[in-house]
Amino acid sequence: MTKRSAPSSAKLTLAHPGATRRALRHLRQADPVLGELIAQVGGCGYELRADGAHFDHLVRAIVYQQLAGKAAATIYGRVQALYGGRPPTAAELAATSPARLRRAGLSRQKLGYLKDLARRVAAGRVALDALDSLPDEAVIEALTAIRGVGIWTAQMFLMFRLGRLDVLPVLDLGIQKGMRRTYALRGMPKPAEMERIAAGWSPYRSVACWYLWRAAELPDRTPQPRPTRRVQPDRASRARAAAARRA
Repeated sequence: MTKRSAPSSAKLTLAHPGATRRALRHLRQADPVLGELIAQVGGCGYELRADGAHFDHLVRAIVYQQLAGKAAATIYGRVQALYGGRPPTAAELAATSPARLRRAGLSRQKLGYLKDLARRVAAGRVALDALDSLPDEAVIEALTAIRGVGIWTAQMFLMFRLGRLDVLPVLDLGIQKGMRRTYALRGMPKPAEMERIAAGWSPYRSVACWYLWRAAELPDRTPQPRPTRRVQPDRASRARAAAARRA
């Protein structure tokens, strides 16, 4: 995401009355093509993941990285089982032996990520409770200082944990595919092109992205190459060709 000063509207959340209604009105007016997608998909189902603590949300995000949903859910359930079926606190996770966590199915790499997160939070080096009041760029900077938390994970945290409405995750493959289908692009859009297409969506780019994810469920509008039409020769042409072969 291109770094810029966070506008005050970036701190709006879906908890504000009428926020979704205002967002859809703005998006329809700003971008008729996106408005057509909104009409096709229907009502907006963009919701926050408000259960648990910020720490729980990040632990889950790390466990789920690069795994199919079912496999990730199994491993995440095993991790919670180590703590009586509930999410661990940062201090508990930091104190848990690596061997026990490995037996839950965590890779060595993810184990290192989770340990780094837990130690930073338990020691107070990352104040997760303070993230709610920070602008988007500061949240991304704080989270990406943690091993295993990249820009994409931080942007998902902004969108679905903090409810920030003006986030455009240009590295997300689903958003790229959604743009390609919605705008009938011939190839996957690059970040600069995505920023250009989304320029008029602010301050509701997160809501637009929810619709782009849904675009994958609609018929593909990507331009297809036209089939080559074979021209049939007329009778005279066929006769001349036959005579030439006999000569």
